[in-house]
Amino acid sequence: MEEVKSEVALANKFFEDFNILKKEISKVIIGQDEVVNLLLTSIFCQGHSLLVGVPGLAKTLLISTISSALDLKFNRIQFTPDLMPSDILGAETLDKDRNFKFIQGPIFANIILADEINRTPPKTQAALLEAMQEYAVTVAGQTFPLQKPFFVLATQNPIEQEGTYPLPEAQLDRFLFNIQLSYPSFASEVDIVKGTTTDEQKIVNKVLGAEEVLAYQHLVRRVPVADNVIEYAVNLVHKTRFDSERAPAITKEYVEWGAGPRASQNLIIAAKCNALLNNKYSPDIEDVKAVSKPILRHRIVRNFKAEAEGITIDKLIEELL
Repeated sequence: MEEVKSEVALANKFFEDFNILKKEISKVIIGQDEVVNLLLTSIFCQGHSLLVGVPGLAKTLLISTISSALDLKFNRIQFTPDLMPSDILGAETLDKDRNFKFIQGPIFANIILADEINRTPPKTQAALLEAMQEYAVTVAGQTFPLQKPFFVLATQNPIEQEGTYPLPEAQLDRFLFNIQLSYPSFASEVDIVKGTTTDEQKIVNKVLGAEEVLAYQHLVRRVPVADNVIEYAVNLVHKTRFDSERAPAITKEYVEWGAGPRASQNLIIAAKCNALLNNKYSPDIEDVKAVSKPILRHRIVRNFKAEAEGITIDKLIEELL
């Protein structure tokens, strides 16, 4: 009984801290509440996110602000066609005594902004994605663990596609969320202009540290889930597969490839976090629905007919819910 009380108390503290965290971030980031919610959810679920948006929407400022509020080390890597794996991971060099010494690359931080990840060749993309999956880096036969918590936010520009290297589906699947970043509303943009054209500096206070983040990550994993919620999540994923007996007509007509088992796992872990953030102690079907679009939109491949008829991925997901 005492253990249950302590878990409930920790869940209540998480709910309070999350709202304080959002308030601190809102000092700098205006009008992107859903994006902030999803990014923080991704961190507390021990996942990584792919952010798709045009340039100039403050992606770097957003992730650096989050890292300041969480008191975590932040590094930004600008992906370019000539970027090499060693530019990310680090490399061995000779010191003055002619001994090999490993110099850590920018991947050795808690929060990484991988800016325009589709601008670099697959070999360099794979080096980052391996670190995301294994939480370690292997150089010259030696393995170097990455410090936890470890979170990667990769960005893609949806406009310019010339000279880019789109991430294959197997690598996209490693991201918990695909977050669409849209233009701010008129009122939000007015506030942005007011706040960024003066000499005033916004101070973001530390809300949580690395130890608290890790504790909350483990708390999310311990949240109980009813069988019917798990079955709903798995059923939803099966409905995305055109060759499944559970697939509806819209899937058979418009989907070339559906989501894999990792999508089912991610729906449940993200639903657990979403429940805690809404001051609930266990997720329901509505929590699964709330996180379904950012989890499924990069795991479903439309066929040519869907593209020709203008059927979007989000529209397909809405029909399956």
